[in-house]
Order: sequence, then structure tokens, then C-alpha cells
Amino acid sequence: MDAHDLTDLIGQLDRSNKLYHEFLRVPSMSAGLYRLRAGSIDPQSPHTEDEVYYVISGRGSIRAGVEDRSVIAGSIVFVPAAIEHRFHSIEEDLIILVFFAPAEYSRAK
Repeated sequence: MDAHDLTDLIGQLDRSNKLYHEFLRVPSMSAGLYRLRAGSIDPQSPHTEDEVYYVISGRGSIRAGVEDRSVIAGSIVFVPAAIEHRFHSIEEDLIILVFFAPAEYSRAK
């Protein structure tokens, strides 16, 4: 078993000074916390794996392909592999729990 406390994970993200902090990696999946500050630009590009985003806190929007949705705390978004997507119009800092299946970059060539 691998158990984590959200408060500890946010602290690790803070100390990393990065946008993304991976805390779990096994061949079939990976998970991490992603933070985007209000007004910032999401720099990500399509991934080779499916993703699920769970918005822990904040407010903004996500565009995936041609779809555009508002997100708030509690929003859950699935993005299939290889789909262009990014968060935008970030009004309040977003903290997002991200799951990749299989593990992030495991299908990259």
C-alpha cells in the first residue's frame, strides 16, 4: 500500500517550485498534483496516456479538443490520450489531482 496526505503533498509541491509533483508511479498508472496560479498559462501539451483531472481547489476552465468547460473544486475531467488540452481563464489558483493510465510517458516513443 502507498498512502498519502493531501496537506503533505501540497507542501511537497510548494517546496519543489514546479507546476507538477508526481507522488505515485507504477506501470499501470501514475498520479501527481498540478498547480496553476490565477492568471497563468497552462504550458502542457498532449500526453500519450489517458488522464483524469480532479480539481481540489480553484476556479478556471479547461479546453480539450473542441470542448470547453468551467472547472471548480470537485470537478472531474477525463481527457483521452493525444487530445490537445489545457486549462485557461484561471480565476483562482487551481490545485488538481492528476491520474495517468498507464503511467505518464510510458507510451512515449
